[in-house]
Amino acid sequence: MKFYCFGDEGKPVILLLPGTCCHWKRNFDHVISLLERDFYVVCVSYDGFDETEKTVFPDMITETAKIEDYIQEKFGGHICAAYGCSMGGSFVGLLIQRRKVHIDHGILGSSDLDQESGLSARLKARLIAEMLYGMFQKGRLPRWMQKRLDKKSPEERAYMEPMLKMFGVGNDAMTFVQKRSIRNQFYSDLVTLLDEKIEVPGTTVHIFYALKMGEKYETRYHRHFKAPDIRRHDMQHEELLVRAPEQWAAEVCRCCGMGT
Repeated sequence: MKFYCFGDEGKPVILLLPGTCCHWKRNFDHVISLLERDFYVVCVSYDGFDETEKTVFPDMITETAKIEDYIQEKFGGHICAAYGCSMGGSFVGLLIQRRKVHIDHGILGSSDLDQESGLSARLKARLIAEMLYGMFQKGRLPRWMQKRLDKKSPEERAYMEPMLKMFGVGNDAMTFVQKRSIRNQFYSDLVTLLDEKIEVPGTTVHIFYALKMGEKYETRYHRHFKAPDIRRHDMQHEELLVRAPEQWAAEVCRCCGMGT
């Protein structure tokens, strides 16, 4: 695991946690400079997804413990904020519920918080690993997926194309990512349970709720967190981050009591 830092160390710390099988830079490179105005930015690069290491993603709890150790060592166990993109929101929840470190503002970026177990979780992880591994090796979509994308409306493509770019499509191939890392990450996220009604004094949980995902996700947020600050956007999953970075950064700052 690596940590990439940007900006003035004297400013409040914000930790950025990538989404499922995402490379830290492809996930957050377009917003780091926007956050540097107000924060010292720390990007997490998970085991198995950094080209400078020969590692394999183990499981959610092992990775969470490594993040906790880093926060303890570098920041005395206390940071201002942590933003979790998609699956990264599961890490935010785990960091808060485990109480090994303190985070003033935990922000979940339209995370789905899917949880399953048994054969279903294993099969899904295997299928996802096969699909994403092929994409990472070539840096492009399978032909059948590209044909489906080509048939989408301009508005749909305007959302899907930057989302796929975040996954590595259209970029240099990520041949350093092992299939086992993809499978382990996806499976571990499904089977690692978040508590219900999580509440920690001094911590506020903010949710960037993408309304187009559906009402069941808001129900999940209220199940897992006692008093979440739900911030509704008439958008799709992580659309605010990929299509409106200035607005996204301003929303992050407002969560942390900065700006208007």
